[in-house]
Amino acid sequence: MDVERTALPGIGLRHEFVTVKGQHAAVVSHVSGRRDIVIYSIDDPDTVVATLSLSIDEANGLAELLGTARIVERLADLQRQVTGLKTVQVPITAGSPYDGRSLGATQARSRSGASIVAVIRAGQILASPRPDFIFIPGDLVVVVGTAEGTAAVVSILDNG
Repeated sequence: MDVERTALPGIGLRHEFVTVKGQHAAVVSHVSGRRDIVIYSIDDPDTVVATLSLSIDEANGLAELLGTARIVERLADLQRQVTGLKTVQVPITAGSPYDGRSLGATQARSRSGASIVAVIRAGQILASPRPDFIFIPGDLVVVVGTAEGTAAVVSILDNG
């Protein structure tokens, strides 16, 4: 997607783009941190038909939602491109063996050969978590490796 970046003196930046269906839209990033999503008329790309103003927290939340799907999508694409590579997502449930325990305690990499590459927590992607990362119920653990390796990590997280 091509994005045209325009400085708006005293306001911030506008990132304008056109969707596959020909819809013109922009994200205006104000110096205050507020973000506006602007939709332009299909008939007149200079006429605004709708604006959605987002606070800093709302913009960050939306970015996380969009980013979560994007990372999972990219991992799926990578899996299709690389023969033998598999991606799985394993939920941490209340009472599971690693609820409240660290990633390092799993010894997942040394026990399985597969890698825990991210954890999705409350819609936020935590990429490359460190060994001292503590799992909590609701975490979705993203594992990449061979079919055997990812199955081993699923077993580790489910059974200890």
